[in-house]
Amino acid sequence: MDESPDGEPIDDATRESLLERVNRQSATIGAKTPETITIEGTEIDLHEFLIETRNLPEIPPGTRDLVSTAKRRLKTERTERVERLKTEESLSEAAAETLAEEIIGLDRARNALDGVYRPDYGEEAHNMTIDDYKRWLGFVESIQ
Repeated sequence: MDESPDGEPIDDATRESLLERVNRQSATIGAKTPETITIEGTEIDLHEFLIETRNLPEIPPGTRDLVSTAKRRLKTERTERVERLKTEESLSEAAAETLAEEIIGLDRARNALDGVYRPDYGEEAHNMTIDDYKRWLGFVESIQ
């Protein structure tokens, strides 16, 4: 197929296929995270940040705020790219494929950041049991 320098506009079937791919649960397996992310005008080396924060026994409050901000930024970037993939009329197939890979990479980075400061699952289960007990106790007290 002969293509113009920018490529032919993407057809609806290919667009739907790419949208389905970026929304698949398993899409991030083997995906590369973005090298950097810009947060509030500052470019951060995402790979280095992930390595540094994973090695800390406990995440300091300032770093925790940075992780939360990074996750919000990644979500915003993803939303913008998905919207572009859904609606941009002149998007070429090659550009759409690149956009899909970027979306999957952003998801991969968010998944990595989700695991940065999760408490120990045993501790989390214990805390959930205590919370359940407190709710049950509150319920019992309310019906007396």
